[in-house]
Amino acid sequence: MVVIFSWIKNELAYLKDSFFEIIKGIIIVFLASAGLGCALLLRYLGFDGTTITFFGVITEIISLLLVYFLLRGYLKTEEKTEISKPKGKKF
Repeated sequence: MVVIFSWIKNELAYLKDSFFEIIKGIIIVFLASAGLGCALLLRYLGFDGTTITFFGVITEIISLLLVYFLLRGYLKTEEKTEISKPKGKKF
């Protein structure tokens, strides 16, 4: 029984530590499906296909830009420049 409580305590600590990552993931899923939601809403309201396509594509472009800015921190790579020392003898 103590082992189960210890395991639950560890799992809750992991969830607490990764709370912002979970929120960020939920936002990314919401943004990824925003274009489809926009298209379904416009179809329900009776708009024609051209309008639905236009607003759906615009919504997806905006969503992709926002997702890029959210994930930009993961995509950064730090390049380390090392000063190269000449090997061997100089003449």
